[in-house]
Amino acid sequence: MPPLRSTRSSLVSLALAAASLPLASAPLAAQEQPLNQFAPAADRQDHKIDYSYFDEALRWFVIPMGPSLREAPPRREPRTGTRRIQGHESRYRLEGNRIAFAFFTDDTRASLTEYRRDLERVGTELGIARLPRNEQLAFWLNLHNVAVIEALAKEYPLSRPSKEEFGSNKAPLDDAKLVTVSGVELSPRDIRERIVYPNWSDPKVIYGFWRGEIGGPTLQRLAFNGENVNWLLSASATEFINSLRGVQNYGGSLRVSELYKESAPFHFADDAALREHLTEYAGDDVKALLSKYDKVAYAKDYELDLADMSRGEAFAVIDDLRTIEFTLGGPLQRQGESLPPNIPVSFRKNWGTQEIWKERQQKINRAIRRGVPLGTVIIAGDDGEASREVE
Repeated sequence: MPPLRSTRSSLVSLALAAASLPLASAPLAAQEQPLNQFAPAADRQDHKIDYSYFDEALRWFVIPMGPSLREAPPRREPRTGTRRIQGHESRYRLEGNRIAFAFFTDDTRASLTEYRRDLERVGTELGIARLPRNEQLAFWLNLHNVAVIEALAKEYPLSRPSKEEFGSNKAPLDDAKLVTVSGVELSPRDIRERIVYPNWSDPKVIYGFWRGEIGGPTLQRLAFNGENVNWLLSASATEFINSLRGVQNYGGSLRVSELYKESAPFHFADDAALREHLTEYAGDDVKALLSKYDKVAYAKDYELDLADMSRGEAFAVIDDLRTIEFTLGGPLQRQGESLPPNIPVSFRKNWGTQEIWKERQQKINRAIRRGVPLGTVIIAGDDGEASREVE
């Protein structure tokens, strides 16, 4: 059959398009319990979904913050002449990648909606449960993340997603009905806890879901697909577990993110299972903590701030209304400031964003001096580990 027809918006607004793949002859029939139809089926079809346009979009609007150095940034102080601190104050503000929501236009938001609808159509018409397992997993991760990004983009500026209502049912983000596949309305929690967690036993699947908050797993600058989902999840697990928001110590015990509480019924029968999982991806610092502390407790400081650059604050007009122009290509240097590349819009300075960029650059410089790798290169060996099926 001919490939699924898709549309593509211009790069200046946002490069997004539908997956291009052959369709099955008919969607799966809905079963008595609607979500049962999404459980991986024994009868498989060897289809692949192409997310190359989502790759392009992620490279455009996801800002890399570099690996965690497991140290809190300095305390933010208000600028001269004001008691107010602009931007993020969180001790985790330099951990995890960010989305440049402030640069989204109406065309950008419309493109996100179009792409989310195209993914819904792919899942409905193709019969997602009959794809290879890695293809299914990549689809659910991407659909979840696109829907969350779209929902937040529509409400931006906002500082804390948990304080807003979203979706057709006007509910908190986790329970908002943001997508519809095969006639079934789904929330982010539905996708995580009713589709993926029950059907994929490997706990690293929890790191593929972006929640819009600094405290959660990072959003990678690559879309998941059937070939990279295994190693991309491993990279996300490594980043999170070795960050302060994932594992730290205080109060005489090992403190882990509250996110592990959500997945515990599916992946961690007891503390021993959680420790085994953490050890698999832990660096030397975290392994030392795992060896030192017998008691495991959930941290109480999960960071709810939006994972953007300005904490949802509007850009402030300053000085003589000068603007900083961002162009495609390498970073533009102006007045000694290193500015992010690939953001084709103009904006007026925001002190909070300006400060976090300075802190980010200082952190990266420290990482370079310490020999900390700033990126990850994955090479598939003869055993095909990079494309191994996620169980």
